[in-house]
Amino acid sequence: MTQEDEAPIIIYEDADRAVEVRLDIDEETVWLSLGQIADVFGRDKSVISRHLKNVFERHELERDSVVAKKATTAADGKTYRVEYFNLDAIISIGYRVNSSRATRFRQWATRILREHLTRGWTLNRQRFETNARELEAALELVRRTARSPELGLEAGRGLVDIVTRYAQTFLLLQRYDEGLLTEPKAETGGTLPTIGEARDALAALKEDLMAKGQATELFAQERGEGLDSVLGNLEQSVFGEPAYPTVESKAAHLLYFVIKNHPFSDGNKRSAAYVFVDFLHRNHRLISTTGEPVINDVGLAALTLLIAESDPANKETMIRLIMNMLANETNTA
Repeated sequence: MTQEDEAPIIIYEDADRAVEVRLDIDEETVWLSLGQIADVFGRDKSVISRHLKNVFERHELERDSVVAKKATTAADGKTYRVEYFNLDAIISIGYRVNSSRATRFRQWATRILREHLTRGWTLNRQRFETNARELEAALELVRRTARSPELGLEAGRGLVDIVTRYAQTFLLLQRYDEGLLTEPKAETGGTLPTIGEARDALAALKEDLMAKGQATELFAQERGEGLDSVLGNLEQSVFGEPAYPTVESKAAHLLYFVIKNHPFSDGNKRSAAYVFVDFLHRNHRLISTTGEPVINDVGLAALTLLIAESDPANKETMIRLIMNMLANETNTA
């Protein structure tokens, strides 16, 4: 099953009927199959199907926004993809066939969703307090260590670096988790590579990887004009102003677009990471004033994987996270 198929299931009971209802806390709705809607309202499936057809034909609801296919295990033990309808569709049909039952179901669904949302808020609050206690414990350990007579200058600097990075990572991830991440102060400008320069850079990477047996001829092989399109989009302007006016915004979008748009037959994540690093190098932002990379290999690998696995609906949050990482690495350098 996919993640969407793992939604919690609650039993709805009304009179002599008991129906399994899928909750969707993220979307603040519930889902029922055609047969389940028929059970809730005490009507034949053909009646429900006819009303749904009319709702969509009259554009009272848009089908794509209220219907989803989800995995369901049937009585024979096999898993099938079944169409489910959300609360808007359920209530729309309910008022056509049995308004009193529709009202009771809406009231029940609203109450259940409110309870689960409140429970989720409580768990988030508990998680925040747990994280805060963990951070405080780490800071207390640092304070005790700092009082040690064996702590020399170099060790002290290392200690400061550890606590700074730990605290910054905690704050970034907490703000990301709470949806509070905002765009940081950034450096205007940023020169993108030409399509020829980008291709040359990737060709050199490909040659190196193939020599090590870590890539094939398919690596970084372009599909159509995907890479050219990505670079062109980053150069575009809106009302005479650059759409991506800063080094951070260009870098973040370059990494995101190459990963998500799949311009290559193979190696999109590695290619994205390489052109991202190449862009930072071209703009003198790869190495900090202390001589350290602004993002190390482990961090970059984790970031590319995070982007690849992220929901496209969270694009802006991902972009802000990358920009904050680049800006904060520069500020703490």
